[in-house]
Parts: sequence; C-alpha cells; structure tokens
Amino acid sequence: MLRITSLNVNGIRSAFRKGLGPWLAQTRPDAACLQEIKIQDSDLAEDLRHPEGYSGHFHHAEKKGYSGVGLYLARDAEAVTPGMGCPEFDAEGRILRADWPGLSIVSTYLPSGSSGDERQSAKYRFLDHYEGWLAGLMDEHRQSGREFILCGDWNIAHKEIDLKNWKGNLKNSGFLPEERAWLSKVLGDMGWVDVYRRLYPEAGEEAYTWWSNRGQAWAKNVGWRIDYQIATPGIAARARSASIYKDERFSDHAPLTIEYDWTL
Repeated sequence: MLRITSLNVNGIRSAFRKGLGPWLAQTRPDAACLQEIKIQDSDLAEDLRHPEGYSGHFHHAEKKGYSGVGLYLARDAEAVTPGMGCPEFDAEGRILRADWPGLSIVSTYLPSGSSGDERQSAKYRFLDHYEGWLAGLMDEHRQSGREFILCGDWNIAHKEIDLKNWKGNLKNSGFLPEERAWLSKVLGDMGWVDVYRRLYPEAGEEAYTWWSNRGQAWAKNVGWRIDYQIATPGIAARARSASIYKDERFSDHAPLTIEYDWTL
C-alpha cells in the first residue's frame, strides 16, 4: 500500500516543536506533502531537511516567513520539479512535483484571499493559471497513462457539507460561489477526483481539516474541509482508506492520510 499524508504545517519549525517528527516516524507515510513551511533554505536544520528515513525537497517562497511547500519522500523520486511556469506565483513557492514510473505526487498550496480584496484578486489569478496547469497534467495522464495525486491546502471548501457555518461564510473567501464553481469544474468537466469524498461521500464534521484560531473553533469543531488529495481517476479508484489525525495538533490544520493500492 502507498500511504500519502498532506499537512499544512503553518511553519515547519513550529510543527516539529509540536511533535510532527515523532508522528512521522511512527506513521511512516511513503510521501508527506507539506504546505506553508515558512522557512528559507538556509534556515533548514538537518532534522527538518531530512528526517530519519526521508529525503526532503522544498520549494521556498522568495518572501521570508511566507508560504512554501515541501515533500518528505521515503523512496527517492526520478525527478522533483518546482512551480507551474508562472513567475508571479512560483515566486511564492506553491507547487512541488515528484515523479516515479507511472505516478506523480504534488504538494500544492493555493492562495488565501481572506486578508482582503488584493489577495482575493491574486487568488483568482492563481486559479486561472492553475486550471491551465491542471489541464496540462490531465493531458499528460491521457496520453501516457501517468497518474497524479495533488495533495494540499486548496483554501476552498467545496460544498455545504465541508464546513460547519456555511450560511455565515457565503460571502467569505474560501466559500465564495466563484471559488466553489471553479472547484466543481475541476472535479467535473476536467475529470479530477476528490479522493476523500469518493471514499466517504457523507462525511461531515469528522471530515474537517482546518479550524480558525478564533472563538474556540477547535474546541467546538467549527471547522472547514480545505485540505485535499485530488487525483486522476485511475489512482483515485485505488484508494482504500483515509484518515484525519486529530489526537495531536501540529498546526491549525490536521494531517490527511490516504492509502492507495499502489507500489512505487
């Protein structure tokens, strides 16, 4: 079985101080996709760069203390490629792709628009570029049979079941009609599969992966499901189980782990 974990760490150093390292050593995912690492390459200590049993790969944001994605791989990839060919957002460190024979795993961190209109506009620009990039991956899948698993914080809750207070968030970034329609297009016309939802179509509150730090959201489970593993249909059909780990808190997100009937 292929075990893949996705987690927005909200600062990789903070997550390791809160116990992420021992948890990885215990759960042993074959690939751990990290988002919002918030670190520069020069600041990566060896235990963060290559935890025991893993090779680490990173795409850092140019801006210090901002964004960035990473991959911890238990088996070396044939190639690891950052970015999607868009200078504006590649500078923010949002995409990192690893390739093995017949399969690619991508750690991806979509922008948040919650800080204001300027960032919401940037989010929409990202979605336009990302949609074209996703179309290219799907073309690659159809032409070569390569499967893709895109792991990460997409900063969009897709449907009402995906967040607690959906009525109160209809005009807020992350649940805007335009964002949700875009994700519906990705998961509809474009042919991508929301793997967790394929396994557990009725899961509600137990499916949340992020909780605001405001107003006792964690204690009251006022959460959102914004972390996904979105895949091409072939590998999605080979997903066997999924879990969201909440016994410990490494960040304001919870790790999403999915097991696939696949061997690297």
